[in-house]
Amino acid sequence: MSVDTPETGARRRQAGQTASIALPQGRATLDGAVSPLTQRRRIAGVDVIDAKGGDVVQRLRSALAGTKLTRVAFLNAHCANIARRDRAYREAMAQCLVLPDGVGVDIGAKILYGAPFSENLNGTDFLPRFLMALRTGRRVALVGGRPGIADRAVLSLAAIAPQHHYEAVSDGFFGEAGLPDVLSRLEEGRFDIVLVAMGVPLQERFIVEALDHRHGQVAFAVGALFDFLAGEVVRAPRAVRRLRLEWVWRLGLEPGRLWRRYILGNPLFIAGMLKDRLMRIFQAGPAAPRNERG
Repeated sequence: MSVDTPETGARRRQAGQTASIALPQGRATLDGAVSPLTQRRRIAGVDVIDAKGGDVVQRLRSALAGTKLTRVAFLNAHCANIARRDRAYREAMAQCLVLPDGVGVDIGAKILYGAPFSENLNGTDFLPRFLMALRTGRRVALVGGRPGIADRAVLSLAAIAPQHHYEAVSDGFFGEAGLPDVLSRLEEGRFDIVLVAMGVPLQERFIVEALDHRHGQVAFAVGALFDFLAGEVVRAPRAVRRLRLEWVWRLGLEPGRLWRRYILGNPLFIAGMLKDRLMRIFQAGPAAPRNERG
């Protein structure tokens, strides 16, 4: 298998592809998988937690006192589209505590369950919230992004939640040859929290298939978080976010890279949710489906 360099990785990103590495086999087990919080909703074959952010923070705070690795991922409309066609990604998500991210999955929840999720827990807002809520200092590792991005993200996180120690372990282009070194550094660093930004679906597979209790207590797949923290991507103004239109803002900033995700992907997501709704009606009758109890 070929190894990504920053240059080839950048070309993959421009082409909408993710970096490629050979992940260790045999670790995609239930070790460290978390029991769902009280309510969950299935979106595109992925069980998504329906809970308030404070309850999730408390659950993860408890996980930091455990001996197994708890894995956390986020599902938005784009992720749901990938989940429909990528079995390995769905299986990785099944080993994670999956949180709802964005207006798309809220629309999907309304179509299937008659109501949106209790709270939008997108990683860009939830991760800083979680770190600020932890009063005891923790060791936090950053893995992913283009070269230099994680180092700049460390500075932003240190300003947001200075009680923690942050370390940029590696960029996201270490490739097959660099994987053992990354895992060794994570193990030797005795980290409590690992943040992984390598793009969907690689980052979710990485935290499930490559990481275990030796590398930390809680691992997050965080998407573009490092880019936001490093100032590479400007977040939408607060008023735009309140209108749930941040995706329009991002499309305007990066139309060449994101037009397929939003212009083609959003209708595809809605079509998939409507198909799921029709299947439920066909199988169970006209009554609206209720939340699934974990």
